[in-house]
Amino acid sequence: MVRFFGAGLLLGAVLVAFVGAVLGALPQALLPAPVRWSLFGLVAVPVLLRECGLVRFPVPQNARLVPQDVQHLRQWGALQFGFEMGTGMRTYSPSALPHLALVAVLLVVPFPAAFAVAAGFAAGRLAMPLLSNAWSADGSWTEVWGRAEPVVRPLLALTATGALVVAMLSTW
Repeated sequence: MVRFFGAGLLLGAVLVAFVGAVLGALPQALLPAPVRWSLFGLVAVPVLLRECGLVRFPVPQNARLVPQDVQHLRQWGALQFGFEMGTGMRTYSPSALPHLALVAVLLVVPFPAAFAVAAGFAAGRLAMPLLSNAWSADGSWTEVWGRAEPVVRPLLALTATGALVVAMLSTW
């Protein structure tokens, strides 16, 4: 099941990255790099502040839980649900980092690197359920994550933003 879910995540993320990169070709071709970087910075700073817990604002999300019928579809259900999660069309979004990644693909990430961003997003999305399921069956992962989140969330935000900046600088 995990293989199908992971494949679905990757396929969905690649689709979004492709569409984002195609749409981003226009601003990337027409706007000078400093303007695009400035626009990216205008989005990145509030996202970093949000992930560090310094400001609060909602992010677009499709706040729905996993439907029960996915379990009955076995591998195809896992693939479908992974695809929907990979596109961001189904599930909660506790972080604004996926939105920042999409803005980066639209404004500053070169076309081929958009697919690396997609793979990173899919891997990150897959990591949480794998860690949760591997930790224990008694739900103690939620407590562990609750204690670690205040440290891990800002570190993830800084790492993701730093990786996006490196991707931007690689184009110069």
